[in-house]
Parts: sequence; structure tokens; C-alpha cells
Amino acid sequence: MKKQIKIIIERSKDMYAAYAPNLEGIYAAGESVEEVKQSVEQSIRLLKKYNKPATTPAVLRSDYSLVYKFDATSFFQYYKGIFTNAALERLTGINQRQLQHYASGLKTPRPAQAKKIEAALHKLGGELLAVEL
Repeated sequence: MKKQIKIIIERSKDMYAAYAPNLEGIYAAGESVEEVKQSVEQSIRLLKKYNKPATTPAVLRSDYSLVYKFDATSFFQYYKGIFTNAALERLTGINQRQLQHYASGLKTPRPAQAKKIEAALHKLGGELLAVEL
């Protein structure tokens, strides 16, 4: 079974940054999420290349997958061209004004709201995986 490495992606004023909270040495930055993901993969390659097998973290010596976790503001900013607030309101049941507060960073969703958004997105993803054209 693949072990998961959680990568936290956050947005600052001028760039995205990422790190693995439970794995020392994985840090990344870029102007886009794609650049950050590439930088994370490069960081892992460098960890493997410049560490002896005995000092390389065990998870990197096994079969692993990367799981990206966004803060709410980063998520909404990254996907704003795909999901409108109206579409997210239909998916989640959370009103557009509240979603805009999350997107702007004015407010942070409570854990229950964050789970509600995540569950709605996963449900949509599952439905899309079942589509054939």
C-alpha cells in the first residue's frame, strides 16, 4: 500500500509555497501551483540523490504518493477560473458571499465548513470519473 506524503500549499502576496509538515527537507515555491508541484518533486529527487539510503526518510524509500492540501484562500484563488462562486454554492450549499470571504482571505472556514467543501468536491470528482463520452 502506498504511503501518503501530505504537502501543504499556501499562497502569499506574490507566490505559492509548499512544505511537508512531517518530513524534513521538502520545501518548494513558485509563481503557480504547477511550479510548486514541480519544485516539490525536485526537492524529493534531491533528497534521494544527496542522502545516503540510511539517512533518506523511510517513506521516500518505499512506494508513496503526494497529497496536496490547500488552505482555503489558495484553493479558491487557484481554481477561480474553473469554479465560480455560484457553482461552488450549488455544490456545497454555502452562500456566495461566504465563499468570497474565504477566497479573499477575509475569513477562514471552520473545520466543518472546510470538510463540507472538500466532501462536495470529492463527490463531484467521483461523478466526473464515472463519465464516459
